[in-house]
Amino acid sequence: MTTATAAVSDPTTQTDPFRGRLLDGMAASIAERGYRDTTVADIVRHAHTSKRTFYARFGTKEDCFVELLRANNEALIAGIRAAVDPHADGDAQIRQAVAAYVGHIAARPAITLSWIRELPALGAQATPLHRWAIDRLTDMLVDLSGNPGFRRAGRAPLSRPLAVVLLGGLRELTALFVEDGSDVQGLLEPAVAASTALLGG
Repeated sequence: MTTATAAVSDPTTQTDPFRGRLLDGMAASIAERGYRDTTVADIVRHAHTSKRTFYARFGTKEDCFVELLRANNEALIAGIRAAVDPHADGDAQIRQAVAAYVGHIAARPAITLSWIRELPALGAQATPLHRWAIDRLTDMLVDLSGNPGFRRAGRAPLSRPLAVVLLGGLRELTALFVEDGSDVQGLLEPAVAASTALLGG
């Protein structure tokens, strides 16, 4: 598993390659040991660098974790937006968006599970990232559901409250699939059905 896509979406990694390596190191350790058992020593071992390098860029393990999750969410949103043809039929767009979501989760299930289950344990430190991610994902769903393909079918854009309901359900279903070791491709059809129902298909 790699977070190259996530690291690239963070512009600071372009001018500071060690930052990207440390984010990748954090991701590799989460996949190997889980976030709770990950230590700074694990991160720098995977990044092939030193603790001194780590602490020059991050104050704590938690700071690195939050930055990794922010980059991961940026990559998720960018991937879904790139996958959707705004002029396609609405049902086709829903399947394109869900397939991009499932593909992203399949490539980094441990990071996704950490975002859903372990980020809240950071308490107040997690709140800004959580709200930012939900706001950005909600914006994306509202934007996509108001594009030409949906308007042509006479569908109203998804409201922000319903977008949050859809996101919350998908997050929980995703966590259950990953925790149970199920094939995350099994998310595709239930997620398409739920999205279609909420969008008035």
